[in-house]
Amino acid sequence: MEFFKNKVAIVTGGAQGIGRCIADEFRKAGANVCVIDKQPGEHFVGDIADKLVLERFADEVISKYGHVDFIVNNALPLMKGIDSCTYEEFQYALSVGVTAPFYLTKLFAPHLAEGAAVVNISSSRDRMSQPQTESYTAAKGGIAALTHALAVSLAGKARVNSISPGWIDTNYTVYEGPDAIQQPAGRVGNPMDIANMVLYLCSDKAGFITGENICIDGGMTRQMIYHADNGWTLETTKEQ
Repeated sequence: MEFFKNKVAIVTGGAQGIGRCIADEFRKAGANVCVIDKQPGEHFVGDIADKLVLERFADEVISKYGHVDFIVNNALPLMKGIDSCTYEEFQYALSVGVTAPFYLTKLFAPHLAEGAAVVNISSSRDRMSQPQTESYTAAKGGIAALTHALAVSLAGKARVNSISPGWIDTNYTVYEGPDAIQQPAGRVGNPMDIANMVLYLCSDKAGFITGENICIDGGMTRQMIYHADNGWTLETTKEQ
């Protein structure tokens, strides 16, 4: 934990859920944490879809600390599907999920400290989908691809990796039965599963890892589930 003492960590969407857990773990490790979130609180409040908000946030961080060690692009994009998602809503989802991580990294690039790291939070939806989730899925697929592009462009300045969480219950609910055993790990994930990997990827222990996407989903995307597998049954209805 001494590694993180007095380092400067940026966490977008860090006021709740996975982002809050990541920010808390950085603080416990001794880092100075700068959170930006739309939710009111004792952090920089603003919508990261707004270019001027990002610029003001970056100016505030640099004026206070002079450099940045870690950037965690975590803020959640809007999730709407092709039936209901408007052009403007889809653009907004991409602004939050792809454009903001790109621009924030660009703003901080001249101020990255030696050994800097960027961690982008993607999703297992970057490789699988439910119906009517196009805006979110496109944004998460975009940030996964942005990760390896940034890793190459920032070579020698920062390592850049992404994490694709699967089912993460931010209330730490313990599930049993089919909900749990559809994951080979035997349980639903929680925010600490993601925060632990974020801190690892930012540490010197991960010094040879860059441009990588790590899926943390308990194996859910590796297990095929058919009728009668793992407690799941196919229910059909007949019209009367």
